[in-house]
Amino acid sequence: MSDSSSTEMLTAILRTEIAALEPGDRLPSSRELIARHGVGPVTVSRAIALLAAEGMVVTRPGSGTYVAARRRPGPDEGPPDTSWQTVALAGRAFDPGGAANGPLEELPPGTIPLSGGYLHESLQPTRELSSALARAARRPDAWHRAPVSGLTPLCALFARQAGNDVSPEDVLVTGGGQGALSMLFRALAAPGSPVLVESPTYPGALAAARAAGLRPVAVPMDSDGIRPDLLADAFAMTGARLLYCQPTFHNPTGTVLAPDRRRQVVDVARAAGAFLIEDDFARHLGHGGTPVPRPLVADDRQGTVVHLTSLTKPASPSLRIGALIARGPVMQRLRGMRQVDDFFTARPLQEAAVELLSTPAWDRHLRALATALRARSTALATALAQELPDWTLTRHPAGGLHLWLRLPAHLTDTAVADAARLHGVSVDAGHRYFPTDPPASHLRLGFAAAADPADLTEAAHRLATATHILPRA
Repeated sequence: MSDSSSTEMLTAILRTEIAALEPGDRLPSSRELIARHGVGPVTVSRAIALLAAEGMVVTRPGSGTYVAARRRPGPDEGPPDTSWQTVALAGRAFDPGGAANGPLEELPPGTIPLSGGYLHESLQPTRELSSALARAARRPDAWHRAPVSGLTPLCALFARQAGNDVSPEDVLVTGGGQGALSMLFRALAAPGSPVLVESPTYPGALAAARAAGLRPVAVPMDSDGIRPDLLADAFAMTGARLLYCQPTFHNPTGTVLAPDRRRQVVDVARAAGAFLIEDDFARHLGHGGTPVPRPLVADDRQGTVVHLTSLTKPASPSLRIGALIARGPVMQRLRGMRQVDDFFTARPLQEAAVELLSTPAWDRHLRALATALRARSTALATALAQELPDWTLTRHPAGGLHLWLRLPAHLTDTAVADAARLHGVSVDAGHRYFPTDPPASHLRLGFAAAADPADLTEAAHRLATATHILPRA
């Protein structure tokens, strides 16, 4: 059991016990709690700290931990009244869209996660990250202010990853990918403007675009990626000056934009006088055996492509380090927005990223990750074919963290998602990935967040059990 789950379990037990005590009653000592619950001293310390932060207990050094006085509302106090905020927020609409029910939601104990988009802890380079952070913290300037654009060695590493003649001066280090995406939408288009997106697409991009006041416009995909002919039509009809796309291991379908289309898509955007946001989140998530195509930005010298990448997917959700690559006046705008938003990305994390990416351990991690992801993808696809043969796997992806499945006509994605949750499996309903009405019901099933590959087979069995009792639509 992980430290975090042990802490959560002990905290829940203590909350129940505190509810039966009176204010001023003394809790068992740390030694007693360790012996009674079979946990370590760190777990007890963390649980007590959480309860103290919640105001449930008070600690008295040298004396012990006691139940805190319970605040009771006075005779004239009613429930809090926040109705005034409805008026204050009028005209400031915010639609979280795809952010709802996303990868940050808490799941009930025992649930097998096929939702979300991060690696399980067992797939993360935890030891390497800890070592990198420790080495970074020992640097004399580790806590100095970082440059707005990012540390030069880190910018150079991201530039080298992009390839061709991308230089460190073209790089802006960011605090992960999602915040950078939000900044791009605000920087590249005015509120009320259209933004072209693949259909389906990443819900977080739809949420960020709508939060920036933009109107997502769907451009259909096929098995080779976004269609250049329909993209040109969409630019002509909408007057859009911005395209968001994921050319490599697209989320949710896993599609890789075909070689002959990669140049076409950039040319269509350039002819429209538009920017192309290339979300390259999955560059390090290939499953091995097939070379990952180089990013679109590597072959773009005119500044059409604005490239976005991040280390959170292949490393850890808490390594909030990403990068934007852009050429021309737009980079000056992005640097200016960075100074308005948050000045710079935390230097210790940047230093740790440099340490991590500069060692052979990073390449070893990526090779091991590719093998593990390929095995997990195959295991889940095989289990689904056996348990649910009428579900259609749209492709067996060569990279990424998900499978994209089309459901039979008699099932809806929301009904399946709700039934799955009741049977201990979390899945992502497909309608969230479409900017307009979806053409059919789909599910996105992740294979990287489960604790053990064997859980994927069990998850497929639970899904079959859940859906077999659903009424036909």
